[in-house]
Amino acid sequence: MQDLYNIVVLISGKGTNLQALIDASHRSSYTISAVISNKAKAIGLNRAKISGIDTYVIEQESFNSKLEFEESLATRISEINPKLIVLAGFMKVLSPQFVKLFRGKVINIHPSLLPEYPGLNTHQRVLEDKKKIHGVSVHLVTEDLDGGPVIAQDAVYVRPDDTVESLAKRVLEREHIIYPKVVESLAIGKIQLSDYDI
Repeated sequence: MQDLYNIVVLISGKGTNLQALIDASHRSSYTISAVISNKAKAIGLNRAKISGIDTYVIEQESFNSKLEFEESLATRISEINPKLIVLAGFMKVLSPQFVKLFRGKVINIHPSLLPEYPGLNTHQRVLEDKKKIHGVSVHLVTEDLDGGPVIAQDAVYVRPDDTVESLAKRVLEREHIIYPKVVESLAIGKIQLSDYDI
C-alpha cells in the first residue's frame, strides 16, 4: 500500500479548518502527521488530541527572538518531514527566511478573493466597500503577505442585510469545503504546487 501524503497543520485558535481537514482525512489520500500551535490554549489542540494526532506547542514568547522561535518551529517541522505544511488560522506572519526554507511546501487559506483584501478584517472591509461578492482563497505561501499564487477560490454573494458575523460565517463554511479539497488534490497529484511556484 502506498504511503499516505502526510501534512502538518499550523494553528493558533479554534481550529475549525483543522477539524474539516481531520474529518475529510478519514476518506482521503492524506494524513495529518502533527498539529503545531503557537498558542498553548488553542482549542484546535484538543481537536487534534481527540483524533489521536500528535500535537506540539511552540510559543514565540518562550524565545528571545522571532528568529529563535522560527528556528525551533523549522526544526520540529523538519523532524516530521511532511509533504505539505498547511496554515489553518496560524496568526503569525512567517519571515522570508522561513518561507524560503520550505519554499513550495506551504499553503494558506485566506478569507477574501485574493488579490483583493489581503491582511486582516476582510469581512468588515468588504462591507464598507459595498462589494457584492466576497469569498475565500487558498494560496501558496511566498515572502509576500497573502501575495502568493492562488490555487483555488470560492465565492459567496454579499447580502444586503449581512453583518460582519453573518458574512464571516458563510465564508468559513466555504473554507471548510475548499481546504480539504485542495489538500486532497495535492495528495493525489491532481494539482502540483510546483506549477504555482514562482
